[in-house]
Amino acid sequence: MNTKVELPKKVDLDDLLQKLRVLSWGAADILKAYAKGEKPPYGFPQALNVQEGGDGPVSAADLAVNSWLINGLNSNFPLVSWTVVSEETAKEQIVKGVPIEDEWIWILDPLDGTKDFLQKTGEYAVHLALVKSNEPILGVVLIPELEELWIGLIGSGSWCEDRLGNKKPFSFSDRDQISEMILVSSRNHRDGILEDLLERIPFAEKKAVGSIGCKIAKILKGEADFYLSLSGKSAPKDWDIAAPEIILKAAGGKFTHANNKAISYNTGDINQWGCIVASHGRHHEELCKTIQYELLTIDQNILL
Repeated sequence: MNTKVELPKKVDLDDLLQKLRVLSWGAADILKAYAKGEKPPYGFPQALNVQEGGDGPVSAADLAVNSWLINGLNSNFPLVSWTVVSEETAKEQIVKGVPIEDEWIWILDPLDGTKDFLQKTGEYAVHLALVKSNEPILGVVLIPELEELWIGLIGSGSWCEDRLGNKKPFSFSDRDQISEMILVSSRNHRDGILEDLLERIPFAEKKAVGSIGCKIAKILKGEADFYLSLSGKSAPKDWDIAAPEIILKAAGGKFTHANNKAISYNTGDINQWGCIVASHGRHHEELCKTIQYELLTIDQNILL
């Protein structure tokens, strides 16, 4: 691939992408084995033990994929100076208010949509994003049950491929007016203010989907047009949205706060507070203005 993408020293893009493919499909094999109740490959335990963490359930599948990907990145690139921050290790790595010092950081969610995974909806994903100095560079979203591997390079485009490397065609919808648009929303994360907001936005249809990665894939494939989240007592974390943002933005979509400000990572706070809006990009500013107006009508002090 002759694409100019800034990467850490000693990292070749083609080599990196090939290794990410191998690691991603290995993660798919692990997750699908756990989903079927079969013994996973690579020596991981078969029992799908589940513990309740502070932000939701953590299963043996989360931990296995976390180990597989972190060990894979470290063993394949032993001389590269970068840090992997994951949902499962962040408590040991991050001091609140203090960004990680490394210039290059991988942000990993080994299993986004754990509840959907346990509920067997099939709407779970693996998120992996490479960030430089708060700015997203490269994103990978793996949707095992659809055999879809999404890769995005900011400034160079996004694509979807299967296990054999065959590209899967995709395109945004041609729905431009908000009244025509389809919203893709969460199945397991709702609150009263969000429900009130959704009642006020004149979109055409609402689809409930699990993982944020799966939601963004719906937008990329033209099956939906926009997604929004609203923080309450908790908020999406860096690892929930970094990779999905990259694959959407690299394809020409938009992923911002409701006030149209860009999202920043590794700020010392892993929480992405406020309202986040993702769309196919056309009329994104109009969509954000509508959402912002309705939010401030509900609560003048709400965080955007």
